[in-house]
Amino acid sequence: MAGLFDGTSLEQPVTCGVCGASSLACECPKDTSGAVADRRAMSVRVRREKRRGKWLTVVYQLELSEAERKKMLKTLKGRCASGGTVTLDGVEVQGDHKAALLTWLKGEGYKSVKGAGG
Repeated sequence: MAGLFDGTSLEQPVTCGVCGASSLACECPKDTSGAVADRRAMSVRVRREKRRGKWLTVVYQLELSEAERKKMLKTLKGRCASGGTVTLDGVEVQGDHKAALLTWLKGEGYKSVKGAGG
């Protein structure tokens, strides 16, 4: 990847605007276009649903790439000790974990996290 002022005496590596690391070492979550996702701008929703008589917690309106949603799901499944899956715009975790997921998302830096539904 070319850096700023590539080929001149002012050449600098491209850095992430959020963490300040070089673009190759940056581990910030990426959105669907490949750019760094701004957690403060996302309005993430968490709701619980009852499907086939069992509870399911759904996190949706995540503007993250599929790889980032999979990484998030792995963490959530470990924290909640349950199964889950990745959807088109979020993740689903088996069981009623709405309060725990709201707390975790706020702790991760998502500013606009709200519970939806019951």
